[in-house]
Amino acid sequence: MNRVFLSGNLTRDPEVRYTQTGKAFARMGIAVRRSFSKDKEAVDFFNLVAWEKTAEFCGRYLTKGSRVLVEGRLQTSSYENKDGVKVNAVDVIADNIEFASSKRADSGDDGGYRRPSRFNDDDDYQRDDYRKPERDNRPSKKPDDEFISDPTDLEDPPF
Repeated sequence: MNRVFLSGNLTRDPEVRYTQTGKAFARMGIAVRRSFSKDKEAVDFFNLVAWEKTAEFCGRYLTKGSRVLVEGRLQTSSYENKDGVKVNAVDVIADNIEFASSKRADSGDDGGYRRPSRFNDDDDYQRDDYRKPERDNRPSKKPDDEFISDPTDLEDPPF
């Protein structure tokens, strides 16, 4: 079985490219902490490769420093460098990449929400324990009849 699960921070922005057949792929790096004793830590660096929708997701939403969870497999390859020396490489082929935290969580901002306390001092359930967002970003709902009376001329588009 060849499965890898990593948790770490991206060391560089995802670089999205496309094959000649139009398949998207993204290359990036990840730094993963490794504890080998109570007081000592080391960091391991791995190359990540993501394909198709996962690659496009990475290019759109991830940047250097993003904390991510990666599920994938190891793949070895070899090539000759500029000096003609054979180089063996190991890449993590990412099948699934998820955010491990948001920038707001990293900065200490809780995004307008806080963890609910299930019980108050009287052991009664508190129903309104979440703070409400400062503004509502949802579009306003208009009755269907407003759309019918729209004076826009469909024969003369505005662009």
